[in-house]
Amino acid sequence: MLYLALGGALLVGYLWLTGGKVPILKRREWRILTAAMALVAFTAAAFVGVRGSWGAAIVLTVVGLWLAASSRKTAVAPPPAASMSEAEARRILGVGPGASKAEVQAAYTRLMRAVHPDKGGTVGLASQLNAARDRLLGR
Repeated sequence: MLYLALGGALLVGYLWLTGGKVPILKRREWRILTAAMALVAFTAAAFVGVRGSWGAAIVLTVVGLWLAASSRKTAVAPPPAASMSEAEARRILGVGPGASKAEVQAAYTRLMRAVHPDKGGTVGLASQLNAARDRLLGR
């Protein structure tokens, strides 16, 4: 019990000194840690269930399910910058300054087929393409 209190005090001291602005765990490490905690919760639920404490087993199972679900969540991509320049939008889509609206749309369609999240791409790349297309087509 003393070690838990000491660890909690160290964590509070760290957060107080850094102002809570420095992340302790990055997204990947957090996903691994929550998956391990879910495994521990399921193991504990099985143990206390075998010993006859059904209430605690149910609570531990729910906690394990919540941890397992939270370890599967993916990060939400931040919205693209609203102040994307026209030159940056042209560079992202790979079109020149004299490109017509049809050429911009063709470049967008070609690139979106490659980076769409349903095709193995990322949400961030797709949102950048959307922002670049919207900037060049005036949407």
